[in-house]
Amino acid sequence: MSQSQVVANNVIQGEVKTRIDRWLARYPDDQKQSAVIAALRIIQETQGGHLTKELMDQVAEYLEMTPISVYEVATFYSNFEHKPVGKHKICLCTNISCMLRGSDELLSYLEKKLNVKVGEVTPDGKFSIKKVECLGACGGAPMMQIGQVFYEDLTEARVDEILDNLE
Repeated sequence: MSQSQVVANNVIQGEVKTRIDRWLARYPDDQKQSAVIAALRIIQETQGGHLTKELMDQVAEYLEMTPISVYEVATFYSNFEHKPVGKHKICLCTNISCMLRGSDELLSYLEKKLNVKVGEVTPDGKFSIKKVECLGACGGAPMMQIGQVFYEDLTEARVDEILDNLE
């Protein structure tokens, strides 16, 4: 690969670099790895919603970490995706409180309504479904998260309303 191809494929530049550098400024110069979660989140957010090996390698190089150290973080935390997701990633809690209040039935409903299974993306790229552990809203079970928004006390009708109102 030529040097121009490497530069052309480098996503850590411009606003992305500025955002990562803001996180780096919070830590001592010899502790760049402390910004790995923030860097991965920024890269995932700006590069289509999931991380590739190549993107993680760029984070490793920029933070002066070994690639395996970045992979370990990216695969440990469930908020990092490693394959394409829909524009609206539906994270449905399936932990005990939500399960007892109907999340399994809601999951079946979502899969039927969207005609996709967990981990798949609708043909229009608009939705994907992910089962997640506790999202910390047990009092409002069952619940789901889409983007940065939590939706609690879900019913099939409420799910329809929420999905219909997404762009």
